[in-house]
Amino acid sequence: MDEVKKKLWTKDFTILTLGTVVSMLGNAVAGFAIGLLVLDKTDSVLLYAVFMIFYSLPRIVLPMIAGPYLDRFSRKRVIYSLDFLSAALYTVFFLLLLRGYFNYTAYLLLSMVIGSIDSVYSVAYDSFYPLLISEGNYTRAYSVSSLIYPLSTAIMVPIAGFCYRTIGLAPLFLFNAGTFLVAAIAETQIKTIETHAEQRTGERFDGSRFMRDLKEGFSYLRRERGLNAITWFFFVMMLASSVCMTLALPYFKGLSGVDGVMQYTFVMGANTIGRLIGGSVHYFFRYPAQKKFTIALFVYISICLIDGSYLFFPFWFMLVFMLVDGMLGVTSYNIRISSTQNYLPNEMRGRFNGLFQMLVIFGTIIGQLIAGAVGDTLPIRWVIAASMAVTLLSVFVILLPNREHVKKIYNVNA
Repeated sequence: MDEVKKKLWTKDFTILTLGTVVSMLGNAVAGFAIGLLVLDKTDSVLLYAVFMIFYSLPRIVLPMIAGPYLDRFSRKRVIYSLDFLSAALYTVFFLLLLRGYFNYTAYLLLSMVIGSIDSVYSVAYDSFYPLLISEGNYTRAYSVSSLIYPLSTAIMVPIAGFCYRTIGLAPLFLFNAGTFLVAAIAETQIKTIETHAEQRTGERFDGSRFMRDLKEGFSYLRRERGLNAITWFFFVMMLASSVCMTLALPYFKGLSGVDGVMQYTFVMGANTIGRLIGGSVHYFFRYPAQKKFTIALFVYISICLIDGSYLFFPFWFMLVFMLVDGMLGVTSYNIRISSTQNYLPNEMRGRFNGLFQMLVIFGTIIGQLIAGAVGDTLPIRWVIAASMAVTLLSVFVILLPNREHVKKIYNVNA
């Protein structure tokens, strides 16, 4: 095990991981605080959902467009360039909030810019990260990756909630700008050679070449039935999950007789703790390869049942359910991403990751639209239950008929 760990924690892997941790500390603050700000200023679930949709809109198209580019040029350069840009953008947010400026339309446009940056960054990061992982270490590496966001959330969201009630939001966005600047500077020091870019140095990349590369990506996804099934299942899962996440804060905020925002913070915190526990387990424990698909099915079904029902239970039961849900969520993430990234050829990663993210974000936006349309009129708990029932059905409609193809991807020692 010590030898494997030594191979995993190379200098470049450490730099990218620590850079991501630093930027995520700031992002966790901004993501929670700005959503709460919009909900407070508008006092409308619909306008809150529209704000989230505007953030997600660029993520429908841009990942698909970025994929062919990232399969030909430096992914590392894209990563640190976008982090520098994010630092500048959150500085603008800081200046606006410092002056007490709030204009819903302006914030919608800014959210689209942030969504554009995040969409391209995600494809670049997902396609570059595997280059820093030594063979046989994918599961362990992605267990580290799965810890970053929940760890950042566990630390920063309670701080953001406290600051929201005391000093306001402006200092939080200045902190966020600083974290992105630190991350970008660190990422410029990564030395990993990107062979896919070096092999294509000097090649002409015009509109016709872009379209051919894009068509190759679609053709590859159609040929690979296992990847196809995984992608469409996660399209449905993200649609349902976005309904749940969009409506969760309004549900808790609307509770009478209690501080709903604090309850929301604790419930989501329990989910975060579960993710931290699950990610730690994955670092030290490797599931038997031949059982991964079966484990994944159990996880998907369990998540559907928990997410669809937890709001019907008392607060303390919610905490327990969300703790377990977080552990299961990390297991789902780790099995899916470590297996698919291990399975993909490097020269196809950008295009597959772009198409995958395009489809799951499209599902996310559909879910947000549904939540916005019915959140002010229908009982939120029943809307969430119905959405997770659809996801449960998709396990049997999408994954099980293609199980032999998915097993070829999941049931490996990655």
